[in-house]
Amino acid sequence: MNPVRRRNVSGGVALLLTLAAACSLGAGQPEGPAVPPPAEAPKPQDTATPKLSTQPVPTPDQPKQPAVENESRLPGSAQNNAIEGEITPELEQAIAKGLAKLAEKQTPDGSFGGDRFGRSVAITALSCLAYMADGNLPGRGPYGEHVSKGLDHILANCAESGLVATDATTGPMYGHGFATLFLGEVYGMTAGGGDTAQNARVHSALVKAVRLIQATQNGQGGWRYNPIPYDADVSVTICQVMALRSARNAGLDVPKETIDKAVEYIRRCQNNDGGFRYQIDAGDSLWPRSAAGVASLFYAGIYDDPAIDGGLRYVSDSAFPGKNESSRAHYFYGHYYAVQAMYLAGGDKWATWWPAIRKELIEAQLDDGTWNDPSIGDTYGTAMSLIILQMPKRYLPIFQK
Repeated sequence: MNPVRRRNVSGGVALLLTLAAACSLGAGQPEGPAVPPPAEAPKPQDTATPKLSTQPVPTPDQPKQPAVENESRLPGSAQNNAIEGEITPELEQAIAKGLAKLAEKQTPDGSFGGDRFGRSVAITALSCLAYMADGNLPGRGPYGEHVSKGLDHILANCAESGLVATDATTGPMYGHGFATLFLGEVYGMTAGGGDTAQNARVHSALVKAVRLIQATQNGQGGWRYNPIPYDADVSVTICQVMALRSARNAGLDVPKETIDKAVEYIRRCQNNDGGFRYQIDAGDSLWPRSAAGVASLFYAGIYDDPAIDGGLRYVSDSAFPGKNESSRAHYFYGHYYAVQAMYLAGGDKWATWWPAIRKELIEAQLDDGTWNDPSIGDTYGTAMSLIILQMPKRYLPIFQK
């Protein structure tokens, strides 16, 4: 480790569409029935359930095979190249205040809600990741019990099919992607010790969740709101790619073919300006989904590519913190991915982006310790802000390339 330091939610379609809007708003695309793939799309894949290892992950000293041929470590990323003064007293104070307030938002069943939407596997997963980004694990650390309760809630909503969603879910693949990411991070950080019975439950749920993602990839290489291999959009696709990367980091077998098809889909959603559109055949560029597009290419194992260079330029020009007041729509979603993209890019991109977003978020924190998202609420805004602000702590495996 770096020596620097180590079904949509209950509440119905509203939260799904709000989260989806982070990538779809402005694309001019209806959120109604899906349309068939365009004529030039690849032939649909065989949707039979793919094989996935159900064996425990290898021990840390056992090497893992790269998911794609061009994968290598990121010598220029911020993982092993910390900039001076990354973590300041003001940052630590803001994080401590935010974590304490977020804890008050957890319900007795372990879930975190969207304030307007009730129980949510997506926001529960993100809230628990915010605590894990501070070094807390299930049953370990000052907020270990909060992570344990959140994990119990996620596991209680894992169907035999592999889908992670609450009973009232409609169009659940957003929540499933975030929940699978959380399960992958938990398993990757705890598989070598701790509660073996809990590890077995997490492993079983993670295997099934990943298998469902693989089986529901559509012929173009992407995913959409429902777990069926028909339509796709770049936002849901990116969410699944990040979940698959986390699972692979934890030692699960994720076929190269699955990742390659997803990469091809994401590439086909990039516009000439470097930004990313909502679907292959339509949509203008928007910076939040463009940041997500760049991050997903990194997580797919692509580190040196013109698509990444163009995407990073577009995001920097459109949404550099403090310089573009018109970029506030879907702010937390966009910066959640943008900080990851700049961290993985490293160098000057990280050195200039990090102090700017750190300053902006610290100044935006409300007196009670929260950050408010006007569409989803302060639990979501606070969880996302805390994940962003704790990037330099380098605890989460998903950020350790």
